[in-house]
Amino acid sequence: MFAIIGAGAWGTALAVHLGKAGWPAKIWDIDLRHVRKLSSDRENRRYLPGVPFPRCVQPVEELEAATRGAECILLVTPSSALRETFRRLKPLLSREVRVCCASKGLEVTSGLLAHQVAAEELGADFPLAAVSGPTFATEVAAGLPAAITVASANAELARWLALKLNSGALRAYVSGDLTGVEVGGATKNVIAIGAGLADGLGYGANARAALLCRGLAEIVRLGVALGARADSFMGLAGLGDLALTCSDDLSRNRRLGLKVARGSSVEEALEELGQVAEGVYAADAVHRLSRRLGLDLPISEQVYQVLHRGRDPAKVLKALLSRPLKSEDEVPVTAS
Repeated sequence: MFAIIGAGAWGTALAVHLGKAGWPAKIWDIDLRHVRKLSSDRENRRYLPGVPFPRCVQPVEELEAATRGAECILLVTPSSALRETFRRLKPLLSREVRVCCASKGLEVTSGLLAHQVAAEELGADFPLAAVSGPTFATEVAAGLPAAITVASANAELARWLALKLNSGALRAYVSGDLTGVEVGGATKNVIAIGAGLADGLGYGANARAALLCRGLAEIVRLGVALGARADSFMGLAGLGDLALTCSDDLSRNRRLGLKVARGSSVEEALEELGQVAEGVYAADAVHRLSRRLGLDLPISEQVYQVLHRGRDPAKVLKALLSRPLKSEDEVPVTAS
């Protein structure tokens, strides 16, 4: 049995997918009114309307009831809630329970990845996996073809979870580079906001392709500095997720960039979206990390300036285009 912690669109899509595959799942959220609506409606009309729950998917109001008897706990909360969620889960966990994080983000103040936050709260030796990749919740819930990466330093855990998730049209791959998979999932949202800004200003497909490519170089630079393997970013959780999030309007982060470029404030854009756009928080975290690590991440920095310093999108994108010439052969291939 799975326990899904967080009943947004992605958490619901994973519960539906697992249920269709025959794996019972309990789904819990901190918003009890939302959970009660899930129970009465037998679907998530707020975030994933029109997708009925399989019979073996059960919303529950108590966290303890959700985790009781679970083989695996899947965390699908906003990244800002991860630390508190790990704290609430700690007294409910046994060593036999598998814990996986399907959230994509960085803790803003510390710059820590999900597995690092888990290590601080659950203990450094508690095994953790991460699920990431180019997946829109609506398409996964609809059973359309998709592929994901399951990463863990524990190869047995990664393989176990991949086998559970690998069903129907969803294909799961495994990776041992937990840091790389988490960095890719978190930072692509920042670049996606940048792509939305560029498209919202009418800069065209050429500019979007250049931004995606140079954005990937920044993701690799940051990831390697944090201990990831450079080749991990050529996979599903790196290039795959980045390409999807930058190019399709199902992406909340891309849509946020479009709205801001067309005159909405960040607050107005977030209110119109009605859901968390992780890139807003990730831009702040990446800004802090780049300062701490002494990294040059110009696209990420300019997205930060727009979101958190109120800079004019047209001016910051013009500043990017007027940067001094440099070689393209500057992406690191090994950790320093």
